[in-house]
Amino acid sequence: MVKMRKRHLFSLPVFQGTSVELQTQLTPLVTLCHIAAGTTIFKQGEAANYLFILEKGQVEIVFKPFDGPALSVSRLGKGDIFGWSSTLGRKGYTSAAQALCDCEAYRISGKDLQRLCEDDPQSGVVILDRLASAIAERLECTHTEIMGILNQGMNLDLDLHTQGSNYG
Repeated sequence: MVKMRKRHLFSLPVFQGTSVELQTQLTPLVTLCHIAAGTTIFKQGEAANYLFILEKGQVEIVFKPFDGPALSVSRLGKGDIFGWSSTLGRKGYTSAAQALCDCEAYRISGKDLQRLCEDDPQSGVVILDRLASAIAERLECTHTEIMGILNQGMNLDLDLHTQGSNYG
């Protein structure tokens, strides 16, 4: 990895302020990926192998419920983490990710990250704490966005019900 990119990686919130030792352990595990606009990075249900940290660009996270249309649940920017199903021991991604423009993202194998955490539990605690914080923040934002979608849908239903009701 180019030295400047390494500096960028460790300036992102999830790794900011980590020890030189941990950075040395992580560096060979991380790959910088260039992702073209419109690329589906991973599909919902696909094997969850990688965790991504967005360096540049925008990624949309899309969830397809069993009984309805696909929903855009989040738009991610620099420093955001996605694909974390790979670190939670899940077999498949729970949502899809698509590049909205040309992007650069750091990619790390979930298995490599798990192995690092097992081999060095002290570093593992730091990594897992940072990931847990990032995931919790993202879930809170996603919850708010989904509530907005549902509220908007309910308002539309109420408007249709009110407009179509002549029996009132």
